Amino acid sequence: MIPPADSLLKYDTPVLVKTSSGGKYPKVGQVRVIPQQSTDSIPIPPLPKSKTASSEGNKLENEEILNAILPPREWTEGNQLWVQKVSSAPCIRADIIHLEEKLDTKLEQRQARHTGICPIRRELYSQCFDEIIRQVTIICAERGLLLLRVRDEINMTIATYQTLYESSIAFGMRKALQAEQGKVDVEKRIEYLEEEKQELLKQLDEQKARCDAIEKREKEKRQVEERKDNEEIQFLKKTNHQLKTQLEGMITPKK
Repeated sequence: MIPPADSLLKYDTPVLVKTSSGGKYPKVGQVRVIPQQSTDSIPIPPLPKSKTASSEGNKLENEEILNAILPPREWTEGNQLWVQKVSSAPCIRADIIHLEEKLDTKLEQRQARHTGICPIRRELYSQCFDEIIRQVTIICAERGLLLLRVRDEINMTIATYQTLYESSIAFGMRKALQAEQGKVDVEKRIEYLEEEKQELLKQLDEQKARCDAIEKREKEKRQVEERKDNEEIQFLKKTNHQLKTQLEGMITPKK
């Protein structure tokens, strides 16, 4: 027989329930835990009517409540169905000390993290809390039912936080993808603007070169025109001087 995984919750010796030849049970070694009942559906033991109530009846009643709080687990080996119920034996001080030592040992063996989110640590502490519920239920069923409500509330709160955590992770991933996509778009925009800037700088250089060439050509043209104008002015001045000299010679009387 392949035994189920070791647990901090104390179980009785496995019991063979039936043997099937049809092979309708799960595969070898597969463990199935009977679903736990809700707190409202668990039978609450009535208050004792008198002090003469038999201890055997109370024990059976506590065992019934214990099996409802902590359902037995089932598994098959071959064609044999095995059932293992939680132990109904009361605990002593040595059992509590042993439970604490076993918890510390398993935390170290399975390398559970001391802080932060750790499924291994959560699983082991959950088993330890179930064992405490078992021990308390054997002594006082009502107290065990109250602890069951506390456990269910804790599990519901943790499930809510887990859902919130997963949704926040998904939200963060979406925002990261959007930011990454936005980054790619911005990088493409920057690349396009850089190319446009280079093209504009090239056009600016061409226009500057053209402007310099035009200025140089116009300057040379102006210098040529100025030189021609100066030559023409000098020629006109010279001609004017000659004409003036001839006119004065003609006007001056001869002696």
